[in-house]
Amino acid sequence: MANQTDYKKVLSSSPRITKVSFFGRVGAVIRQHFQQIFSSFTELWKTPFATLMTILVLGVALSLPSVFHVLYKNAERVSAQWDSASEISLFLKKDISEPRVQVLINKLSMYDDIDSVTYISRHQALEEFKEMSGFSKALNYLDENPLPAVLVVTPAKQAMNTAGSKLLVAKLKREQDIDLVRVDVDWIEKLQAILSLVVDIVIGIAILLLLSVLLIVSNTIRLNILNQRPEIEVMKLVGATNSFIQRPFLYVGAWYGLLGGTIAWFLTFSLVQWLQSGVMDLMGLYQVQFQISLMSFAESAIMIAVATFLGFIASYISVKQYLVRIEPK
Repeated sequence: MANQTDYKKVLSSSPRITKVSFFGRVGAVIRQHFQQIFSSFTELWKTPFATLMTILVLGVALSLPSVFHVLYKNAERVSAQWDSASEISLFLKKDISEPRVQVLINKLSMYDDIDSVTYISRHQALEEFKEMSGFSKALNYLDENPLPAVLVVTPAKQAMNTAGSKLLVAKLKREQDIDLVRVDVDWIEKLQAILSLVVDIVIGIAILLLLSVLLIVSNTIRLNILNQRPEIEVMKLVGATNSFIQRPFLYVGAWYGLLGGTIAWFLTFSLVQWLQSGVMDLMGLYQVQFQISLMSFAESAIMIAVATFLGFIASYISVKQYLVRIEPK
């Protein structure tokens, strides 16, 4: 009886194996991941100088594509303003009478792709030319007014682009009382062709710089793996899995990308702010109000997310290439 009592005491004092629930296992895995995320961040700053230099290099490499993107976005805004502000000048025949001019104005006002028509008579055109040229006294000696009447046509919203302007010009040239049609769309097409070429160049440079980010992070992670080779061998000896060992290195790469993307955003913001005053002075010479458009919140978030993803992918490549080769001797 005494032996049975002692046996029951031993059983009650021994540790019991309890079954862990599914949510308990999930919670343990999440806690483990968070611990490795924060420990990998502190691991970066064990060598602060090397880490800082790596982050700055990544920031500069990532900032160049983002600066080009901001410049292109603003150049596109400027070209859109010039494109939409284009007007078409219709030089009328000299022998046209005022009633025929009024008929032509009424006819053009009925066009769906014309917003307004402004009439400048021959006398008004001469007076404006005198004021602008400064040859008013010399022009007074002319026997007759050499300037024709002009109709200034403002295209409707749907025609305020290069293609719409060309279609409208083709229609206006068919009018009998119009002698010459002038619209400055050729330089807009050249500007758009230049912008298209710049986009291709920027895409090429961005791809090269992103590849350099992959190489920098991958090489940095490789050096970290080689420096921690003895620790990795010990961890494998005690039964640690490859996934458990490689996780901190993956998080280190992601931290490099995240911090590099943040530095790139700061450099881009600072550079655009520095250019702001110069652009405003330049636009002031042309009497144009223009404010540089910075990166939006969504664009900034995408840039930092892409940088973080690149860091993660670079570390993954390096880990898969070097970590699996390390085996305890």
